[in-house]
Amino acid sequence: MVTCPRNVFDWLGPAGVRAVVIRWLRLVAADAELAPYLIGLDRPRLAGRLTAQLASALGGPASGGGGGRAAAGAWRRLGLTDEQHWRVLDYLAAVLCGLGLPVDTIVAAQRAVAGEAHA
Repeated sequence: MVTCPRNVFDWLGPAGVRAVVIRWLRLVAADAELAPYLIGLDRPRLAGRLTAQLASALGGPASGGGGGRAAAGAWRRLGLTDEQHWRVLDYLAAVLCGLGLPVDTIVAAQRAVAGEAHA
């Protein structure tokens, strides 16, 4: 497990958070059931929204314009089922787990991206 400085964002930095989101979106795009939902989608815009939200969830600067609800809406507007939405969040967990982050940090990041930051 990684021992992080003040918060995970300080350890990863903005470029690290972007790299997490890029890897996360690649996993989603490689999923045969989820990939069709990304066709025609403005992926750079989605990546930007997700990067801002994830950065905030990991202790970075607060994202403007809706926070977790904006990120959650980005996925929900695609028409994903609950099961598919959870799979998207599981891919995020896999990327963060691969970095050796603590489970509580991973769960908090999933909740923030799902729009459940205060759940």
